[in-house]
Amino acid sequence: MADGMKPVAGFLLLLNFCMYVIIAAIGGWALDFAIDHAYPIDTGVVPPDHYSPVFFPIGNAATGFFVTFALIAGVVGAASAIAGVNHIRSWNSDSLPAAASSAIIAWTLTLIAMGLACKEIDLMGRNAKLRTMEAFAIILSATQLIYILAIHGASSAIVVRSRV
Repeated sequence: MADGMKPVAGFLLLLNFCMYVIIAAIGGWALDFAIDHAYPIDTGVVPPDHYSPVFFPIGNAATGFFVTFALIAGVVGAASAIAGVNHIRSWNSDSLPAAASSAIIAWTLTLIAMGLACKEIDLMGRNAKLRTMEAFAIILSATQLIYILAIHGASSAIVVRSRV
């Protein structure tokens, strides 16, 4: 069973890595857009009462929080995929803890981003790039979980085989 899960885990790892990079790229664009087009604060200028440092001129009230957490999840997810490559390459119980722990951390951050994506969908009023990032966050919350289950399911077979 362990050898049968290796191609599945490898495919999910590659898929998740690509989607995390896309989330980070779109999130980087949104952050750059917000910095370039947000309310200008110069010396002596008082910002309005409703101004927030997480204000994004695109999207809605949840956009700033969503983009922030999606950027963090994208970077951590891409880094966890790099640790996962080492585990897929060696495919033994020694490399599993690093791959599994980084994948779980990336998944929990992705769940936060997914929750904020759902809130942003509920509030409406966002552009196509943000919709794409929302879709990827929601899909990644499922595929990252399946990847975690795949490497853990294979690990039980690896441990049993190494004890024999």
